[in-house]
Amino acid sequence: MLEIAQLRQALLQSLENYQRCGLQRILRVSADTLPAEMLAAIEETRYPAPSSGAPLSAAHNSQKIKDTAPATPAKTPALAPAVVAETRTESELVAERPWSLPALKIEERKTRLEILDGEVKACRKCADIVCFRQQTVFGTGPLQPTVCFMGEAPGAEEDRSGQPFVGRAGQLLTKIIEAMKLKRDEVFILNALKCRPPQNRTPVPEEIEHCYPFVESQLEILQPKYIVCLGAVAVRSLLGLTLSVGSLRGRFHQYRQARVVVTYHPSYLLRNESAKKLVWQDMRMLMCELGLKPPDQNSK
Repeated sequence: MLEIAQLRQALLQSLENYQRCGLQRILRVSADTLPAEMLAAIEETRYPAPSSGAPLSAAHNSQKIKDTAPATPAKTPALAPAVVAETRTESELVAERPWSLPALKIEERKTRLEILDGEVKACRKCADIVCFRQQTVFGTGPLQPTVCFMGEAPGAEEDRSGQPFVGRAGQLLTKIIEAMKLKRDEVFILNALKCRPPQNRTPVPEEIEHCYPFVESQLEILQPKYIVCLGAVAVRSLLGLTLSVGSLRGRFHQYRQARVVVTYHPSYLLRNESAKKLVWQDMRMLMCELGLKPPDQNSK
């Protein structure tokens, strides 16, 4: 049987091998079988201190581990955060680190976003999508937004125009934004996927993973104060959660230094009129945070 020190070294080496291979998920070890000292060492390897040269997606990739293992009951406060996370509330599971980049000037934001847009256009990772897309849909809005709206993926009209939310769901989103006493060109709008899935099917987890580094980089450059996740795909991409929208809405979550509102996608509202009042409740909550006085509840 290996000594503790040898076992610790073997585990750390395995983690390093996973990271070098670029894998998005690794199996979680059990807190019942390893000492707290070893768990702390593993946690330090999986969550290294942020540095300017590290890829932006590193923290998010380690967050995604939680989707692959069942919950582990909390038994002692000495457990490392990676193990305890399974028993924390879903809003605490997301990354709470500060932005990796400093606040950039307008011109530098513009330059970085243009470079990133070029990388999106050159991406060929999703074989089932790239052959069918007409063009990528990067996102649009001000370069210093207070609020970002994040949807699922482009539809047919967005695929033709290269602009997000221009179809029926986009028209409804515009009405929601205007009802909040904002203008559409005052918010940044993007999607979890930059390409339209064939027949507008729901994106699969691998496609969400492939596009996440682009989303993360966009948000790192823009650094909004608030992000509105429209639908379950946006939630999975941004927060790494697979819980229902209904169980997550009605309160704020956290992504880096941005507060996150989870609500239903406008396309869902087109099929379920009754959900509009729930979305309006979520937008009223955000309006109060923004210092905008919401209209009377009965007016919507």
